[in-house]
Amino acid sequence: MTPRAAMSGLLRGKGAVSFAPERVRRFLATIASSARVEDDVDLRYPRGARHPFDKIPRRDSAVGSNHVLFDYARRGMVREVLDQFSTARRCGVPVDGATLSCVLKVCGSVPDRVLGEQLHCLCTKGGYDQGVVSVGTSLVDMYMKCYRVCEGKEVFEGMPKKNVVTWTSLLTGCAQAGMHSEVMAFFFRMRAEGIWPNPFTFASVLSAIASQGALDLGQRVHAQSVKFGCHSTVFVCNSLMNMYAKCGLVEDAKAVFNWMETRDMVSWNTLMAGLELNGCEQEALQLFHESRISIGKLTQSTYATVIKLCAILKQLALARQLHSCVLKHGFQLIGNVMTAIMDAYSKCGELADALNIFLSTMGSQNVVSWTAIISGCIQNGDIPLAVVLFSRMRQDSVEPNEFTYSAMLKASLPILPPQIHAQVIKTNYQHNPTVGTALLSSYSNFSSPEEALSIFEMIEQKDVVAWSAMLSCYAQAGDCAGATHLFTKMAIQGMKPNEFTISSAIDACASPSAGVDQGRQFHAISIKYRYHDTICVSSALVSMYSRKGNIESAQTIFGRQTDRDMVSWNSMISGYAQHGYSMKAIETFRQMEASGIQMDGVTFLSVIMGCTHNGLVVEGQQYFDSMVKEYKISPTMDHYACMVDLYSRAGKLDEAMNLIKDMPFSAGAMVWRTLLSACKVHKNVELGKFAADKLLSLEPHDSATYVLLSNIYAAAGKWKERDEVRKLMDSRKVKKEAGRSWIQIKNKVHSFIAFDKSHPMSDQIYAKLQAITTRLKQEGYSPNTSFVLHDTPEDQKEAMLVTHSERLALAFGLIATPLGTPLQIVKNLRVCGDCHMVMKMVSMIEDREIIMRDCSRFHHFNAGACSCGSLWVDMGRQGKFDVNNQRLFTLYGMISISFKHVLMFVS
Repeated sequence: MTPRAAMSGLLRGKGAVSFAPERVRRFLATIASSARVEDDVDLRYPRGARHPFDKIPRRDSAVGSNHVLFDYARRGMVREVLDQFSTARRCGVPVDGATLSCVLKVCGSVPDRVLGEQLHCLCTKGGYDQGVVSVGTSLVDMYMKCYRVCEGKEVFEGMPKKNVVTWTSLLTGCAQAGMHSEVMAFFFRMRAEGIWPNPFTFASVLSAIASQGALDLGQRVHAQSVKFGCHSTVFVCNSLMNMYAKCGLVEDAKAVFNWMETRDMVSWNTLMAGLELNGCEQEALQLFHESRISIGKLTQSTYATVIKLCAILKQLALARQLHSCVLKHGFQLIGNVMTAIMDAYSKCGELADALNIFLSTMGSQNVVSWTAIISGCIQNGDIPLAVVLFSRMRQDSVEPNEFTYSAMLKASLPILPPQIHAQVIKTNYQHNPTVGTALLSSYSNFSSPEEALSIFEMIEQKDVVAWSAMLSCYAQAGDCAGATHLFTKMAIQGMKPNEFTISSAIDACASPSAGVDQGRQFHAISIKYRYHDTICVSSALVSMYSRKGNIESAQTIFGRQTDRDMVSWNSMISGYAQHGYSMKAIETFRQMEASGIQMDGVTFLSVIMGCTHNGLVVEGQQYFDSMVKEYKISPTMDHYACMVDLYSRAGKLDEAMNLIKDMPFSAGAMVWRTLLSACKVHKNVELGKFAADKLLSLEPHDSATYVLLSNIYAAAGKWKERDEVRKLMDSRKVKKEAGRSWIQIKNKVHSFIAFDKSHPMSDQIYAKLQAITTRLKQEGYSPNTSFVLHDTPEDQKEAMLVTHSERLALAFGLIATPLGTPLQIVKNLRVCGDCHMVMKMVSMIEDREIIMRDCSRFHHFNAGACSCGSLWVDMGRQGKFDVNNQRLFTLYGMISISFKHVLMFVS
């Protein structure tokens, strides 16, 4: 019979607490006459205590029984304690408060809730739970360690007397159960009742504060620890360091560490973990090297922390050395240490070594090790192996947790999110903030914001990461209104944004539908929260201002950055390229190259785009060759499309076609559309038809192909072929996208299409247009009707030019704003050459700065000149062109994904 079974029988028996009078007399006689334990027995060892105890002829002495019982308990010999207690109960030895207190502590350490409840009944029958403080305290401690917080609190509240140990047991239990607010409430109540806290009290309270990140409370409790003289205790100092580190005050944590006269291994581990938590990995690693002088043998916690640092810093050599030390000191069976080594190898790119370690621990894997190896496969790009391991994990009856699901959702496969989502719902993890946020981020890459929002609404207790992920989803969709509404809702609910939240909101404000001033408002919010100088926010501001036409503000913010990463440089280079400032883009590229920042494909795409807009063919070719040969970056479809654009602008259609033939993969729709646009400008009908056939095989319902091909035939005077293309377009029910322009006046966006008379001020707009046209003709303007590709009389062509959507937006802006106010117009198609000339002349005669963004680039019109240096219109007259680079601009975040890939010379 096991000790627990024997005890249960005794505790439930009739003789559990009642004794016959003669048994009491025998018990009292035994106390007086029982043999004395020999003085030379070393009671520090359980066997030394047990041997003379077994020789006692009558062992129903409470004193002798408790003596051995306490000795077992002190040495952590749980089985012996329970066995001894069972034996004493069978022999009829009475229990006292000391006995029950001892056994309850052992019961809590197991923990065994059922046995603890039986002992509670015994305490209640004997009246010990009310009259003896130590027994009540042990009951509270037992219930807390058995995760029965409500029962523990009930016992606590029923105690007539409590001491500091009772309060500390309650506080510790609440802290371990995550009831941090109750910890603070009980602590303040304890102080109000006049109980002086001890070092253990402060350690429990500081642990709860660290979990909450409540710095103000932590500083108050720190002051209390100084007042009561507990601040110099080692484990209190360790708790203080942990609290300050988790509250983000790593310098204060270091100050506590430096003040300590005595440190243990936990002190070094706590500060190293705090430094790592606050992004000071190099300093944490240096601290580890310093600790080797002060401490001896490393603990498993030290190994786990330092190996984690190796993973973050990609210190493969040190990780291998620590792995050897782990094997040498026998820690290879410690799960968290081996998991840390696996993670370090994975993050250092040594997936094979990580897999070997994982396989060597077969039979002892848990959900943590499974998650680590699955995450390692995903980080190293082996998604199929991660999927196989995830399936094998479930076959082995290891239930995934929130971190496993989050790791799998990071895999960039469209088929995975729905499947993982089904598993998440089945295991009831859909309300978990970590899993919900991962689901949200995964769906946002493949679905609409509405679907992502439905997942967001299911998340319970949304944290700032979940809010930021939803804002990022709106930013990807270019939905500024949705992002603004969500940010306002977040503020109403009292959630403080972080730098990533604000950067996502700023990204959403860069969409074409966003108001010009909306981004400035979020810029002000970033200053309010002091996030405007962080890398992610400042880079988002550079990108937003450049995409909204304010390249000067973007340049100012970029110049103010003290620390730049690859995103910062790419944002500025692409900004210059978008605005046609090719030389500045090249200069910034060279500065980035000199700074030693690693470049990627977007960097070269941006600088080649800058060369494209200004006809720098030689320079663009040099950067393309450098990317491939020197930086070993494989060109993507976007790079080839940009190079085809570069050659086509220079009229080098043969070179463009040769580049397409030499591509390592089949040309995509963007490449053929670029070539088709060039054929229109250069009137190359045969090559244009060839490109159109390729394009229609890829995108048969794209209206741009039909429009471009019909324009090629129209420009060549082949009206019959043009009509056939139009008929084919109608038979396939392909609708041409109408040219549309937007202008924002007083926080309201006004939209126009050609011949539009739906605006309330339509009469004034057309009157202003007539006045402008008359004034321009007086200044020498002559309409260029070659941009109207319709077989109509000249006077009708001129009328069609005058009513282009951008001119309607221009006229409205002139009458709706005060003199001298800059105007900013957005157009979904390419601005025609005649409208380009009109914008230049209006900027001079009206003394206005006009910023226009079409689907290809920005144009800054000022004092009769354009930022493109007239290269744009000159190329148009010489037969060159400006290709629609919508997908390239999408990489820069230039235009919303709602705009189709369309290039038309008429709106």
